[in-house]
Amino acid sequence: MLTQSTFIFLKDLAENNNREWFTENRKRYEAAKKEVEKLVGALLKGVNEFEPLPNTEVKDCIFRINRDIRFSKDKSPYKQWFSAAIGPGGRHSGRIDFYLHIQAGESFLGAGMWNPTPKQLAKFRQEIDFNPEGLKSIIEAPEFRAYFPEIWGESLQRMPKGYPENHPDIELLKRKQLFFMHKYSDAEVTTPDFAAEVVKGCRLIKPYCEFLNYLFFEEAEEAFEL
Repeated sequence: MLTQSTFIFLKDLAENNNREWFTENRKRYEAAKKEVEKLVGALLKGVNEFEPLPNTEVKDCIFRINRDIRFSKDKSPYKQWFSAAIGPGGRHSGRIDFYLHIQAGESFLGAGMWNPTPKQLAKFRQEIDFNPEGLKSIIEAPEFRAYFPEIWGESLQRMPKGYPENHPDIELLKRKQLFFMHKYSDAEVTTPDFAAEVVKGCRLIKPYCEFLNYLFFEEAEEAFEL
């Protein structure tokens, strides 16, 4: 699905991250983008088999390659990767979805709690305090941990206020972010069955996404209805 030419383009872009070079190499960019679009199209088809994706098209999922440099010290105008959010509504869903990152030597599938609001983080900690097994049964399952061995994100140095220091789930309560990743080599990304492999990962991490989406969004809606 993806070819080495896409990675070569991204490597060259990393070394020549300026508008003049990008303009001169726009045809290479368009060719690489088309490969990514085909991949995302296959992912939407595969994920739709276990998670409905109504009114979600490829263009809704792929992030722009242009960087937002308004508040950044790094004024490089372009990202050195392609990325996409796979879920209902694509990158504008506002919920916890599957994130695919394509970059030379740094490709991965990830999902989870990355930048929660203070209210969402408080709900996460409350759930861990009251019912830790709900989450632990998902993220500690052998098949899940075998595929998502890498946990990313920050933790507090000390216990959050309101919880005892000897709490049995202290490490989970200290988490400010809880994001899981599965990395792929460039060789894996360029195999014909890469889309099927990513869909497999999405299926495995879906229960964790559902846990967070219910906690952050649907739980409040149900309480209101009652």
